[in-house]
Amino acid sequence: MDPVRMLNVILCAMIVFLGVWGYIKNKDIFALLIASAFGLFGISHTLGFFGAMRFERMILVIRLTAYIIVVFALYTTIRVPRR
Repeated sequence: MDPVRMLNVILCAMIVFLGVWGYIKNKDIFALLIASAFGLFGISHTLGFFGAMRFERMILVIRLTAYIIVVFALYTTIRVPRR
């Protein structure tokens, strides 16, 4: 088992937990978007456990989607003034 990949999965799970908690507590969509992106990153790391070559395209699509969510979340935060 790859310790770096395992650490990435654990850290992604922590960020997802904190993001969902932040959303529940403050109704801040930014926290939920970041949580969903890191949830996807965690899925991609988990798929890597089962052989990256077999899931290479799927991992690429998942990570690309996660990065797009992060960019969207940051763009929304910059574009829309906070209340």
